[in-house]
Amino acid sequence: MEGLQAIKYTKGKLEVLDQLKLPHEFVYEDVTTCEEAFDCIKAMRVRGAPAIAIVAALALAVELEHKKDTTDKKEETAKYINKRLDYLMGSRPTAVDLSNAIKLLKSKTEAAVSQAVTSDQALACADVRRCYIETAEKILADDFETNLQIGRYGAEYLRRQEMPILSPVDEAEELRYFTTSPPGTQGAPDMKYRKLSVLTHCNTGYVPSLDPVKVQEPNLSQYPKIAQLIAPRSLATSGHGTALGIIRSLHKMNYLEHAYCTETRPYNQGSRLTAFELTFEKIPSTLITDSMAGALFSRMKAEKNISAVIVGADRVARNGDTANKIGTYTLAVLAKFHGIKFVVAAPTTSIDLLTESGDKIKIEDRAKHELTQITGAIVNQDGIVDTSKSARVAIADQKIDVWNPSFDVTPHELIDAIITEKGEVVRSSKGTFNFNTVIPERWRKEVPSEETDGFSSTPLKTPNEETTQFAMDGI
Repeated sequence: MEGLQAIKYTKGKLEVLDQLKLPHEFVYEDVTTCEEAFDCIKAMRVRGAPAIAIVAALALAVELEHKKDTTDKKEETAKYINKRLDYLMGSRPTAVDLSNAIKLLKSKTEAAVSQAVTSDQALACADVRRCYIETAEKILADDFETNLQIGRYGAEYLRRQEMPILSPVDEAEELRYFTTSPPGTQGAPDMKYRKLSVLTHCNTGYVPSLDPVKVQEPNLSQYPKIAQLIAPRSLATSGHGTALGIIRSLHKMNYLEHAYCTETRPYNQGSRLTAFELTFEKIPSTLITDSMAGALFSRMKAEKNISAVIVGADRVARNGDTANKIGTYTLAVLAKFHGIKFVVAAPTTSIDLLTESGDKIKIEDRAKHELTQITGAIVNQDGIVDTSKSARVAIADQKIDVWNPSFDVTPHELIDAIITEKGEVVRSSKGTFNFNTVIPERWRKEVPSEETDGFSSTPLKTPNEETTQFAMDGI
């Protein structure tokens, strides 16, 4: 095993970590067909908008590597690719990363057909397959760097919100502060700042994303099978995540005091995945139920300097409205009331400029049993988790009706900043978001001209009320 990764890929072979079995078991599933990828996404064995797009793209790449299309003309190869991509789109229609990836893959396939001018149809078909596979692999390769940039921009954005501490700090409290130069200054004397705490919702990481040099081995005594699996090996960095990527960057930069995560009902991605990642990486963290957030803000904001709620996104509409895991909207309302920043971490591929506002985003409803039943590993009387035994139990009257939407839409008015790999987009004094400075080409192509008037499409290099971008060199 080369390290714990959410997605393991080599040409012609795709393995996906079954996230439904975490944190007690690590089970990889071979994904050899688009049908298997569809089922994996639909059943939420893989989740997170970027990961969904990657699994879908690579599943078809595996099919093409093994020539499962059985075509002998380049046009037929392209037709096969487009049909399979249309099928995969149905696995998670809310996730705009998937639709954007499919558009890119179709466009590259069409270009490959035009460029394959050889009279040898077998060679032309191979060229089309190779173009698709290389494009899908690049989506995977680009994702990690994108997440690193989101993490760095997000951490720096939150750091700049903190005010310097001018009064003397008790020596016993020194570890709750960090020292650095004030934002936007060069050569100025360092000042002391209070470390900040954050809350995150659902799961927006890769499992796990660890630096083998700097992270100590976790205590896995409660999970002997996992300990046996990874003990002989150092852990390789396999990803960084979006919202969790910001938390990782805050921790690495010594800006973070504490991370809180919600359990994220009904699928418990927070308690199963995020809590596991945070403890695995020894990031100071605490798990709460979704309904405890208001009490946490009220009672612990000052003591822990809770400065932000950081979430991911399945789709960001043109006006900034954001679809994310159910419960996100509630947290935004609570954050607004308590004067806490609400930050969305999303790659630019999650920004849907063709969807004007959140009320046009399709929201999926999921199965009733996700609220009324739950499966988990058995805990023995000695407190050890026995991963060889599991049970499904009823936690509600099975006759009750259930409403179970996967996502909600947070109005842009409640969002303070959207952090992308190209920089941060902050809500303006007019209460609006404009993405033209981070995706200027797409903005020109996809946004009606009346909305582009008066907005520069040149990426900004200095702070601005609409968008701020800062060089990441040396951070």
